Amino acid sequence: MTHMTTDDGVLPALPSFSARRSLRGEITETLRGAVISGELRPGVVYSAPSLAARLGASATPVREAMLELAKEGLIEPLRNKGFRVVELSDEELDEIAELRALIEVPTVRRIAASGPSPDVIERLRPLAAAIEDAAVRGDLIAHVTHDMDFHLTLLALAGNANLVETVRSLRTRSRIYGLRALADRNELIDSAREHAALVDLVAAGDADGAEALMHRHIRHVRGIWAEGSGTVVE
Repeated sequence: MTHMTTDDGVLPALPSFSARRSLRGEITETLRGAVISGELRPGVVYSAPSLAARLGASATPVREAMLELAKEGLIEPLRNKGFRVVELSDEELDEIAELRALIEVPTVRRIAASGPSPDVIERLRPLAAAIEDAAVRGDLIAHVTHDMDFHLTLLALAGNANLVETVRSLRTRSRIYGLRALADRNELIDSAREHAALVDLVAAGDADGAEALMHRHIRHVRGIWAEGSGTVVE
């Protein structure tokens, strides 16, 4: 049975959204990133008022955001207690990585081979830069959020909305528990730079190179989340 603790002193400080618009959406996005990055951990019970205090928001939009994440299967509500992150097994994470590879790798190859226009490619560069900037700052939640935006924007170039939503669901269900250790060792930047390299390959129409890098990138990410769970990936 998974041991449960309260969230007191567990969650690092989250960004304040007191001056930002679309408050509920911003909070949902932030908490989603906190789950995926491992900043919100399985086995810990998080209350809406506690999270609201750390976000600089009221409890109501935080509670609504947590209920939205519960619909996505990331967390589960505990009656009169709060919310708990749903824990995934190594086997489930391996299956997610396998599905992502089956979908994303050939899709990225096809996008590169199609020779997207330069103006379309340029939309990806600020997203790649934002991922690297978050890595430099050690902001794991921003890193995960920008990473999601980058890959979904790239895949959207294939013109298949259902494919994009499928990958969004798979990425949302992922857990990357090793990010904090990687950031603490100043090694997260190397992983972040793979995104800019991928943009260059797609821009050059290098289908073989883009395919190979996307395959390595997914394996790399799987290794990162395994690092946080004690699993060794060859």
